[in-house]
This record gives sequence, C-alpha cells and structure tokens, in this order.
Amino acid sequence: MSSQPKADTGRFAKVLKTRDVIALSFGAMIGWSWVLMTGFWVQTAGSLGTLIAFTAGGLAIAMIGLTYSELASAMPKAGGEHVYTHRALGARWSFVCTWALLFAYVAVCLFEAVALPTAIEYLAPAIRIGTLWQVLGSDVDLGFVLIGAGGAIVITFANVRGIKSAARLQNAVMLMIFAAGAILLSGAVAYGNPDFTKPLIATPATGILSVLIMVPAMLVGFDVIPQSAEEIDLPAARIGKLLIISVLLAVAWYVAIALSVALALDPQQLEQSTMATGDAASALWGGGWAGTALVLGGIGGILTSWNAFIIGASRVLFALAESGYVPKAFARLHPKYQTPYVGVLTIGLVSCISPLFGRTILVWLIDASSFAVMIAFLFVAIAFIALRNNEPELERPFRVKYGKAVGYGAIVLSIALLSAYLPWSPSALIWPYEWLMILVWSVLGGLLFFAHRPK
Repeated sequence: MSSQPKADTGRFAKVLKTRDVIALSFGAMIGWSWVLMTGFWVQTAGSLGTLIAFTAGGLAIAMIGLTYSELASAMPKAGGEHVYTHRALGARWSFVCTWALLFAYVAVCLFEAVALPTAIEYLAPAIRIGTLWQVLGSDVDLGFVLIGAGGAIVITFANVRGIKSAARLQNAVMLMIFAAGAILLSGAVAYGNPDFTKPLIATPATGILSVLIMVPAMLVGFDVIPQSAEEIDLPAARIGKLLIISVLLAVAWYVAIALSVALALDPQQLEQSTMATGDAASALWGGGWAGTALVLGGIGGILTSWNAFIIGASRVLFALAESGYVPKAFARLHPKYQTPYVGVLTIGLVSCISPLFGRTILVWLIDASSFAVMIAFLFVAIAFIALRNNEPELERPFRVKYGKAVGYGAIVLSIALLSAYLPWSPSALIWPYEWLMILVWSVLGGLLFFAHRPK
C-alpha cells in the first residue's frame, strides 16, 4: 500500500469565490475570544501594550502564512499541509504534521459545542435546566448539552450539504459579526474617553509577553484555506494573496476591538467586568441593547469558527484516508454534494457528545491543541525550505520574495512560539492533564502509522 497522496481527480466542486474564502478564513480566526478575552488583554498589557503584542504576534503569523501562501498556490489540493509535507519531507514527517493538525481542528470543534451555550447564557440565564453531573469540578447542565448538541447538528447539516452551503452560512453570520463590531467601534470613536486608555503599558511590562503568547492561538484558522483549496474557484496565485489578507484583517480586528474597549471602560470597570466587550458597548451607547448586540456577534464568531474548522478537519481526514492512514470511508465524497461526508458526520457526532464532559476537560484540550498546531506550522515552514532547495523549478503562482529568508524566519518563529508551551514557560501546558492528552493522541497516531506504513 502506498502512502502517496493521490492526484487531483476533480471530484470536489470548485465553488468558493473571493468573498467565501475571506469569510471562511477570517471567521475561523475570530471566534469567541474577541468578546470574552479583550478585557483581560487590556488589563494585562495595557492599551498600547495590547497593540504591540498583537502587531508583533500578527507579523510572526503572517511570515508563517507566507510559506503557506506559496505552497497553497503551487499545490492547491485538499489536505493542504499533508500534501506539502509529504512531497517535501516524506510519509513519516507528513503524518506527524497532519496528525497534529487533525488534533487541533477537532479540539476546536469540540470546544465550540461548549462555548455556544456559555455565550447564550449571558443573554438568557434561564437556559440552565439542571445539573446532570460534574466532571473535574465543572457542572454539566442539561440545557447546555441540548444547545451544544443542537448547534453541532446545524453546523454538520450545513457542511454535509456542500461547502457552498457552509460558505453561505459563513457569509450570513459574518454580517452579524461586522454589525456588532461596527456598533462598538463607532461608539468608541464618538464617545470614548482617551483617559481610560492609561496606563498605555501595564505594570509589569512583561504583561505584553503574556498577551503575545496568546496571539498564535487567536490566529489559528488561516490554514483552513489550504485545506479547501480544491474547492476554490480562483486563480492559484490569488489563493496565496487571500490567505495573507485574511491574517492581516484578523489582526486589525482584534486591535480595533481591544482599543475600543480601552476607550470605553476605566481600569476599575475592566476589573469588575466578566464580558468586557459587551459591557463596553453598553457603556458607550448607554443601553443594554448594545451589549446584547456584541454578545450576539460573539455567538456569530463561535459559529463561523466552528463551521470553518469542521471544514478543515474533514478535509484533513480525507487526505489521511487517501494516503491509507485512516479508514477509506473518510475519503468518500457525497454523491450529490461532493463533500467528505463521513468525516463531517463523525466530527459532528463527537461535537454533539462533547458537552457531556464539561468545560474543564475541553479547556485543557484547546490548550493542548494550540501546541499541536504550532507543530504543524513548523513542519510546513521546513517543507517550504526543502522544496525551495530540492524543487526550484516547481511552478509557484504566488512566489514569496526573499523566500529563504522568509522560510528560515518562519522556522525560527515557529520554534519560538512552540517553546511557549514547554515546561520552562509561564504559559506551559499543564502536567499531567494537557500533556497526557498529547501523549494519548501521539500513541494512537503511532499505532496507525506503523499499521499502515508503506510496505
């Protein structure tokens, strides 16, 4: 059995246009954090410190993204990273990269099933019906389980019906997110108080570093574009450009939202707030309706992120199945909708189940998945350099200038960001829980690889 990814057979429907691609990638990166975490960022780093942290982190991710852009334009295949690393580094390292990426994508899908009812509770506390049980100190409420599972069913149904259906959902929800953001930004411009932004840099200034190491996790999602490259109906060179544009838009969004919150709430109000972005909108406009609109935008972010990552995860499973590392069923395409429906349904099923395990475990899962995705970023950067050295003649519709400098820079930055999760870092993964998740997933991957490795 060969592990070589199959050539493009044209079985995927090429339906995604420019707006769809931007909405898919941008929506994946925005998620819920722009509503939930903004107050923490401003308190920890200061208003200017948050700007510095996101600008520096955004430039690092953009450099990594440039390597993706060139590779995605050269090899616009479903599976993205799996294809690039297989060609450049061989089956073994390709599997390591792809298996890590699958863990990260699925973890996000599982977490969103818990994040959705958590966000809705801010607007409707009555959704709590009754506690079923506790898992590691986290209550599992029946109302939360029903809402999380219901959201999973809607997202799964949209994705089974085709990526165009999923893109329509993404575009519609993005309008809700932009409307919510416009309320906050316009309020900050009209009524914000510059005195509230002080201190510009929090004490101690190392708070900037605390925010900086969170930035890669906020910007994971641009790599969903390479996963769906076979379904993009655009010139290959434009795929690479749109990937970088989406990263820059996401950075600008996070910075604009953070500065708006800093203009709306003084330090004491930030300290007391549990949902700073919503509270900032209410304070600026003098009415609870504005805060409600912001939280609705945050719920939209949950849906767009969830939608994008179920697309990405199902395409990763498709690529692994094409290479023979997971059951061939995951490589089946729906006869009508041309989607890898077995993977979509499987991820949807585990997303329905995930709220039964409480929030604590899933937070650990997300932390571990951030580590995993940085592993994938590192391998893609190495593959970029390997292909520049070994296949200089490869057609690259989007060719990065100063490619080797960018490639080696991406490698160094990936290692630096990866080290933030290691034991000597203040943001290290938690032992034994988060490291145990990585260990179990690694052992499972090792068993699959050695059971299906090329003969």
